[in-house]
Amino acid sequence: MHDRHTDREKYFREQAQTTFRHVIPLIETVKKVDENLSVLEIGCGEGGNLLPFLEAGCRRITGIDLSAAKIENARKLYSSVTDGDKIEFLAADIYDSAAAGRYDLVMMRDVLEHIHDQEKFIGFVRTFLEPGGILFIAFPPWNNPFGGHQQMCTNRVLSMMPWIHLLPSGAYRRLLRLSGESEAKTEALLEIKETGINLGRFERAIKKEGFLILKKSLWFINPNFEVKFGLRPRHLPRILAAIPGLRNFLATTGYYIISVPHQGR
Repeated sequence: MHDRHTDREKYFREQAQTTFRHVIPLIETVKKVDENLSVLEIGCGEGGNLLPFLEAGCRRITGIDLSAAKIENARKLYSSVTDGDKIEFLAADIYDSAAAGRYDLVMMRDVLEHIHDQEKFIGFVRTFLEPGGILFIAFPPWNNPFGGHQQMCTNRVLSMMPWIHLLPSGAYRRLLRLSGESEAKTEALLEIKETGINLGRFERAIKKEGFLILKKSLWFINPNFEVKFGLRPRHLPRILAAIPGLRNFLATTGYYIISVPHQGR
């Protein structure tokens, strides 16, 4: 798992493949992905998720990320992609990016669980939606076996240990340090512990902000695992998905398409 977080081009291709095979088909149950669509990805990293939208001929594509290094990598990767110059990449704080305009589709994949004050953030993102626009959000519920992103640990044994992120913060910090993780990695993983979000809290937050759920897919085997480990993606069985507490421990990711009706803009 660790190799995929250090080989950024490989990670880029994996993102593109998962988006092509699983994200776009879900989006197309609500909105056609073609030359009429404008797309904004918040927290785009190197932009792998955006490649299938470029290949589909979408009229306007923008990626925003707080990391200038990742945005620079994105520009380099797209310099060798056909029509890669048609994508705009911005290194900026999303709260300072209102000038980026509005889009038919705003997407965030594996980003929400890293953001502080998610309720405020979800409300703010509405400003980027065109009337009738949709928001695609995918995130791992905090309580799932690897909801703490411990697969990013340098220690390979630790990177394969499920649910260790549920330890009390003090014990988790000691475990990470004793296992040889750097201070920077330790603090990053503890920050995820602060910002982790479960399905119920997310659904309450979007309801409070006036969003409606158009589509929801809870996955027992994350679609990412297909390209990473050769595992066939599987949805969480409905009977388990209906149990609020249990689903957070068993769903490895949730895919949501939401919208705000009658925005009147």
